[in-house]
Amino acid sequence: MSAAFPSLAQASPAPRILMTVDAVGGVWRYAMDLSASLVASGYQMTFAGFGPAPSAAQRVEAERIGALIWLDAPLDWTAHDEKQLDRIPDLLRAIIDREGIDLVHLNLPSQACGLQLDIPLLVISHSCVVTWFAGVRRSMVPPDWQWHYRRNRAGFDAADVVLAPSHAHADMLRTSYGHIRSLGVVHNGARAAATTSAKEPMVFSAGRWWDDGKNCALLDAAAPRSAWPVIMAGSVAGPNGQRHELQHARSLGELPHAEIERWMARAAIVASPSRYEPFGLAPLEAAQAGAALVLADIPTYRELWDGAALFAAVDDAEAFASTLNRFANDEGLRHQFAIRAKDRAGRYTLAAQATAMRSVYDQMLQPAAMQEA
Repeated sequence: MSAAFPSLAQASPAPRILMTVDAVGGVWRYAMDLSASLVASGYQMTFAGFGPAPSAAQRVEAERIGALIWLDAPLDWTAHDEKQLDRIPDLLRAIIDREGIDLVHLNLPSQACGLQLDIPLLVISHSCVVTWFAGVRRSMVPPDWQWHYRRNRAGFDAADVVLAPSHAHADMLRTSYGHIRSLGVVHNGARAAATTSAKEPMVFSAGRWWDDGKNCALLDAAAPRSAWPVIMAGSVAGPNGQRHELQHARSLGELPHAEIERWMARAAIVASPSRYEPFGLAPLEAAQAGAALVLADIPTYRELWDGAALFAAVDDAEAFASTLNRFANDEGLRHQFAIRAKDRAGRYTLAAQATAMRSVYDQMLQPAAMQEA
């Protein structure tokens, strides 16, 4: 954004942003934390929800920040039939017209397919089926899911700006889809840890364990070889019938986010065995809480945490356990890497993320403001 212009959020009336959300993945945490920062800067937020309905607590959280409108349409990765998504453009346009929206921020690229607007359109790829298959299965999507590629490609082409949460994910998008116009990167951020406590001899991990990309089986298989107990929080049952049962690690099941934060505050080691992570908020939250990190050796985690974490192969449970034990058996090394991780986490704050997103929003809105001047 040019220094000649103040933030448009400081103007009156404040810009009205429509942001799409879902209640089952990491997009919810991303949307709530970012939007709270944006509202504090003067933006007005309206959330359009897709997929399974939010919990009562999620509704309360969203409505503290802006208006929440839940729509009768699925997420692309939960849709049983591509035709279920055909009504999304009409649903979004109805909200845009009724609420007087100034800018649309879609957290699924496929939601932009068929959406023609006369206001700025921002699309963010937090993940997608196409890059998931590339990262997890090392393959293209199956033939009967090729429509994901087509709809996402159309969404990228419709957008004025496309963002990814890491350079690693941006590279995956280019490899999977080819050239994407106006593709940029804004790293995610997370709130600083609310509480700190004395560290306990445990390995903690949190994720959607029904998702093969989270690589639940690796950490579960490493658990019997770990010098410290391995404790895993998160759902083992997914919205499309996916299921992974833990055999060795202690399972806490699905927990509220605040409870996960409390476990991270206690754990001396936090692990993430993911095969596929476009960003990965859990390691960031753990680093802020003072934990030493053991991470899967994937490009995203190397980009964000190289030099501030220990890494292990995504398909070697013995090596993963050995890496956990390096920390468990060496207090000095563990303390050193906990400090490194906390220092690195200072790059990925909500303030930094919100500042970057305000700049993107304002650049997109600026032409309209200049025409009105």
